[in-house]
Amino acid sequence: MFKVGKVVHFYDKIGVAIVELDGTLSVGDKIKFTRGGEDLFEENVASAKKGDVIGLKTTQEVKEGSEVYKAG
Repeated sequence: MFKVGKVVHFYDKIGVAIVELDGTLSVGDKIKFTRGGEDLFEENVASAKKGDVIGLKTTQEVKEGSEVYKAG
């Protein structure tokens, strides 16, 4: 598992996390959100590359500053 980005904003009314990427994601990759060393939850993603800022519809609320890791 390696870090691919961090959450820079979360829109709670629509359940979308804005993630600034430090790594690349491919279609079918799973990402894991963590905060303070605690695993929060996982999501499936589409492709994106390092430097992109993406919006992800999430199944749970996630706080700004949460780290995003590529799972598996």
